[in-house]
Amino acid sequence: MLPAPTARLRFRPMTDSDLDAMAALLGDPDVMRFYPAPKSRAEAAAWIDWNQQNYTDYGHGLWIIETIDGEFVGDCGLTWQDVNGVAKLEVGYHVRSALHGQGLATEAAAACRDFAREHTDAAELVAIVHPDNDASSRVAEKIGMHRVADDHGGNLAVRHVLSMHL
Repeated sequence: MLPAPTARLRFRPMTDSDLDAMAALLGDPDVMRFYPAPKSRAEAAAWIDWNQQNYTDYGHGLWIIETIDGEFVGDCGLTWQDVNGVAKLEVGYHVRSALHGQGLATEAAAACRDFAREHTDAAELVAIVHPDNDASSRVAEKIGMHRVADDHGGNLAVRHVLSMHL
């Protein structure tokens, strides 16, 4: 099961054939500037494997997002994350840097929010955001989230947690 297509985007599961596109996305220093470092090709392959396992285990993960015409945009979806020692369902998103600022992450994240409401038992949806990543915080706010806490368990000293009830 996948999120419903939006006006400009469609979703599909990640496959091994997405390695070139995902390695370019996750290896882009601009896309990954709020992560410890861009990911290597091997790390991108592990990212695909992790999401494929999430599909099997939970029925969701990060999906490939494409334009309706099939152009690769990035990934977006739902994954379980540890927030201060508690498992929380997170909406996550990465969009190719050439497509930033067009509202595509917001459009995809809203579709995933709706999917979470309809197809999961989660009572809450979170976004875990680097404190300096204003663009990602705006995406979360545009889909109805607000900052509720700081997380101290990730690879940064503090990550902002935005949340909404489903």
